Amino acid sequence: MIPIFGRYNLSSINTVKREAIDNEDQLRADMYSFLASLLRSEPTAELVDKLTVLESDDTPIGKSIKTLAKLASSLDLPTIRDEYVRIFIGVGRGELLPFASYYLTGFLKDKPLAKLRNDMTEIGIEIEKNVKEPEDHIASLFDMMSGLILGKFNRKYSIVEQRDFFNKHLDPWADLLMRDIESSKIAVFYSPVGTIGREFIEIERSSFKMDVTG
Repeated sequence: MIPIFGRYNLSSINTVKREAIDNEDQLRADMYSFLASLLRSEPTAELVDKLTVLESDDTPIGKSIKTLAKLASSLDLPTIRDEYVRIFIGVGRGELLPFASYYLTGFLKDKPLAKLRNDMTEIGIEIEKNVKEPEDHIASLFDMMSGLILGKFNRKYSIVEQRDFFNKHLDPWADLLMRDIESSKIAVFYSPVGTIGREFIEIERSSFKMDVTG
């Protein structure tokens, strides 16, 4: 699998390296972890500080990473954290609900979550006890994809296995969420995050198709 999506210096952003992982797979895992760290909860001061020094190229994703780095430098932490709360948490609920069940059925904790839990049991994935959100939160799914690539769940999963997990749990809805983040009237800091996620999901989708046909 050779997803060509540029070269990004994401090594300081919540990455886990494993031996015998080729560069392209490491880049993919890094990007999944990078997005998960931004979408999991309100950004910490440490994370925002790391974002300010990100370097990238002039690909569509790279340009959005540069924009994100500039916003991390220009916006204060309370503003960034408040934006996350308004988009994803809110009073009662946020503008967007980043869960597979909601995007696919209109309800939380529905059949997509049950299917995910079955696959998690087969793979041997356990969510930490202090995590209260349903497992089909977009950040959890991105973490799982990174783990499959890096072999965090007992072994490294093949491209076919990664593709199957992606097709079942991310492909049907993740790009829709990213477009909604990108176009949110609330989003300033998070707008380029949506662009990065949308572009990356499309690259993964196309790359998996090439692996099957090629």
